[in-house]
Amino acid sequence: MAQSPSRSGRSAIPTPSGTPAPLRVNSRLGKYRLDRRIGRGGFADVYAATDTLLSVKVALKIPNAQWVSEELINEFRREARLTMGLEHPNILAIRDANFIDGRFVIVTPLASRTLDDRLKNRMSFETAFDFTSQLLKAAAYAHNRGVIHCDIKPENVMLFDTDRLRLGDFGIAKAAQRTINGSGTGTLGYMAPEQAMGRPSKRSDVFSIGLIAYRMFSGKWPEYPFEWPFPGVATLRKRVHPDLIAVIRKSIAIKPRDRFADADKMEAAWEKTRLKAIRFAKRNRKTA
Repeated sequence: MAQSPSRSGRSAIPTPSGTPAPLRVNSRLGKYRLDRRIGRGGFADVYAATDTLLSVKVALKIPNAQWVSEELINEFRREARLTMGLEHPNILAIRDANFIDGRFVIVTPLASRTLDDRLKNRMSFETAFDFTSQLLKAAAYAHNRGVIHCDIKPENVMLFDTDRLRLGDFGIAKAAQRTINGSGTGTLGYMAPEQAMGRPSKRSDVFSIGLIAYRMFSGKWPEYPFEWPFPGVATLRKRVHPDLIAVIRKSIAIKPRDRFADADKMEAAWEKTRLKAIRFAKRNRKTA
């Protein structure tokens, strides 16, 4: 079967079923029933679904047809070989990645919500500290195995009912970035400056985690050109011990060499502040 060009100008992967029909809630995709759409982006849509054979809830990430090319699939397969071996309680497992009814579908466990959803409400110091610790553990585990995430953002951080945090989108994040040059995901503001110029490293993941931590503690999201002091710094100083602020500032340094070398180094510095940071937060609540 001849390949037909996609809207992006790349060769689309041919599928037996031809052009897939539009997706609708309550329709079926193979053995999955689409219960509701829970996310929409420039690269992919995400649905909460039911595996009708196993009677379990799952999440389906379905890249938009314009990006599904042989280039994307081959890149994803290369990344998946690295990332599917990442077995850690803070990393979201990929259960399957395949073509279903003419669509490329990535299947993962279904979270109760994302960190992006949770950020719509104020967060206690202890929760913010714990979420950052879990995020650092996930990234450190990956970095120690030579894997860089490349798209750490609140939408890719999944929360489960017990406040277990799991970092998702390993594999597909790097494949998508290389396929659409980082622009189609709409997450340029979450990237380290050097990553936006096509030079990601472990230090780029550190930068993204630092930005997320800053937002959780201050309630404000810093934007490019990332010049200190950021918006919300007064709130940050009231809630956060100076030693912990120093860790955050080091993680979001503009020059990569001024940051922690990887998430493992940042996690060690983060945990070193735990006791004094929690005591500081408690004392300030009492005197507020």
